[in-house]
Amino acid sequence: MRTVLNHTCLLPVHLNARSPYSQPFPSLSELSSALGGLGGVSELEAETLRPVNLLQERNILPPKRAPPPEPNLSNDLRKVNCSPDTFRCTLTNIPQTQALLNKARLPLGLLLHPFRDLTQLPVITSNTIVRCRSCRTYINPFVSFLDQRRWKCNLCYRVNDVPDEFMYNPVTRSYGEPHKRPEVQNSTVEFIASSDYMLRPPQPAVYLFLLDVSHNAVESGYLNVFCQSLLDNLEKLPGDTRTHIGFVTFDSTVHFYNLQEGLSQPQMLVVSDIDDVFIPTHDSLLVNLKESKELVKDLLNALPGMFTHTRETQSALGPALQAAYKLMSPTGGRVTVFQTQLPTLGAGLLQSREDPNLRSSTKNVLHLGPATDFYKKLALDCSGQQIGVDLFLLSSQYSDLASLACVSKYSAGSVFYYPSFHHIHNTAQKQKFQKDLQRYLTRKIGFEAVMRIRCTKGLSIHTFHGNFFVRSTDLLSLANVNPDSGFAVQMSIEESLADTSLACFQAALLYTSSKGKRRIRVHTLCLPVVSQLSEVFAGADIQAISCLLANMAIDRSISSSLSDARDALVNAVVDCLTAYRANGSNIQPSGLIAPAALRLFPLYVLALLKQKALRTGTSTRLDERVFSMCELKSQPLQQIMRMVHPDLYRIDNMTEQAALHLNDSVIPQPPLLQLTAEKLTREGAFLLDCGSVMYLWVGKCCNETFIRDVLGFQNYASLPSNMTEIPELQTTYSERTRAFISWLLESRTFLPAFHVVKDDASTKTSFFQHLVEDRTESAFSYYEFLLHIQQQMSK
Repeated sequence: MRTVLNHTCLLPVHLNARSPYSQPFPSLSELSSALGGLGGVSELEAETLRPVNLLQERNILPPKRAPPPEPNLSNDLRKVNCSPDTFRCTLTNIPQTQALLNKARLPLGLLLHPFRDLTQLPVITSNTIVRCRSCRTYINPFVSFLDQRRWKCNLCYRVNDVPDEFMYNPVTRSYGEPHKRPEVQNSTVEFIASSDYMLRPPQPAVYLFLLDVSHNAVESGYLNVFCQSLLDNLEKLPGDTRTHIGFVTFDSTVHFYNLQEGLSQPQMLVVSDIDDVFIPTHDSLLVNLKESKELVKDLLNALPGMFTHTRETQSALGPALQAAYKLMSPTGGRVTVFQTQLPTLGAGLLQSREDPNLRSSTKNVLHLGPATDFYKKLALDCSGQQIGVDLFLLSSQYSDLASLACVSKYSAGSVFYYPSFHHIHNTAQKQKFQKDLQRYLTRKIGFEAVMRIRCTKGLSIHTFHGNFFVRSTDLLSLANVNPDSGFAVQMSIEESLADTSLACFQAALLYTSSKGKRRIRVHTLCLPVVSQLSEVFAGADIQAISCLLANMAIDRSISSSLSDARDALVNAVVDCLTAYRANGSNIQPSGLIAPAALRLFPLYVLALLKQKALRTGTSTRLDERVFSMCELKSQPLQQIMRMVHPDLYRIDNMTEQAALHLNDSVIPQPPLLQLTAEKLTREGAFLLDCGSVMYLWVGKCCNETFIRDVLGFQNYASLPSNMTEIPELQTTYSERTRAFISWLLESRTFLPAFHVVKDDASTKTSFFQHLVEDRTESAFSYYEFLLHIQQQMSK
């Protein structure tokens, strides 16, 4: 039986190690005639179509992180196109028809990072926001002006009038040049919205913290870290004079805190009826931060000590969330939940569903979906009242994240997870929690947001991935929006695009800023439309494709099964390479041939199959697997790619050759290494960057100068086994190493946990599991996987 994942057929998995090498290799000219001619193709495009025999060319990893492919547009359009960090398409050449897309067997979709931190953002204040009268597209650099008075929409092709006000350009202070206005010169802009874009006056910033204070929570020591972090960052919380704050703690009962201005100290109010939880007083639990700041500080200083001797082991998380919903409903805002165990009392209570003996199942993993719809229903209620819920799970035992994460998933929140968190026994997790909180509390936030994605007539958007609630076919409800969330959408081609040479996509995010201003951030992406299959392959963005497939596979593993999802990923590669071979009649089936643009496809899919989210046959805790799924579904592309295929560098012998020179500092640029133990040597030190964690692996015979000058110890034997940071030493070696690591972290908002791993340490297994090209007991090596793909293609 064949099941189908959006044109990706699934086949059973077998391994055959035979590899037929017979036919000679095709030349580029043979290839170009086979693929329908490359008439007038640039050298760059010819290179992306160069046939690569994957079984022979083993070093296919570029020495540096490859930039996203450049769409084949005129210079004028390229200059104003949207940044790929914000908006990327799986295909930078859009096929003219669905039939052509089917022929390529590649997925069509978009990856968005719509609210990311930007240093230069044109902000436009205008009484008239110019939009297409028919499809409501915002005017953008890809519309065409028929004359000074009329413009043609680039999505639906309607001709619109240019309003009088738009004739004046506030930048040049001149009349009669509508095409030079900032809206038409920038593909990312932000409008200050008028009252037409408000259903109610913009809400203030409102923050409610929901804190687990059971014995388990107090023992972990997270409360000290949280209270200290919030005290340190209280002044930096986004907001204005209207900002409100509140606190609720819970164990077997729910406790509220009266912080009304004028009280000499905070008052604790306990509600023990958790079956019908109620709000003890409505006007003094969420207080104006400016007016009640001293009481808030008193509470944060007192909280860690208030529960030190607690015997309470129960957790009434569900009732505490119901209370938070009642408290926040009038305004909306952000609820931040800290939970350290399975909820055991009241609504939403959960039972353990994990069988440790089945963690290494080679076939299917059970309980990836929620045990109850309580958390989803609550999240949808919250979303309706503009309340976003963020979850911090700090737990050493199973807590059923598959159920708990729904509260964030459907209210556009975020999920953070710190397995085995302990403030003394796990310093790396404690440091990561501190750094994450600092970013979380101070990062930009948008309230009561909605996002709509529009595309050129003939294209249609059908499946969304990320944390949100879909309010109507193309409108995403985001109670809160933050700069660290990514989204993905799948698309199809409903009608032929033969009449146009360009396809455009526009994402518009309407939100309330923390200062109470209604704003609309608009991103527009333009891509060429092509009619040749060779051009579709040439424009494949393999990182975007891998991220979209990861999203689709996770949906599949929950709706169907994990083995189904894994088969679908394998078949995505089989189908695409078969399509490439079948449509290049001169390409004989010798070896395993891929166009250069897709040469990393099998490697990335193998890496995905070895991710915690999707792997089998290796002991993986259920909560860790589910968290990995949450990350793949809600992170921006760059972060996902670092998780899936980390970057490995040798750093004990870095030189200034090819180094970057930035602001008086020299930043070495060591080449990327393949993820295989073959690249490690006992004499070296290797940095592995996995996005949310970094490992520095030190070989047994590592150069002692490096150990002394960078790590601050005399020799390998004296290195402790639990180092979690690199000291700041006044040596050239140290400065160079730290400059390189700082440069890697520059674009990152959440700083990774850091581990120094000794060659003989027990922790080295966590380092080696990221070396995806190597064979494990339960998974192929990269070479075996290529043979497996080849064998599937010859069926």
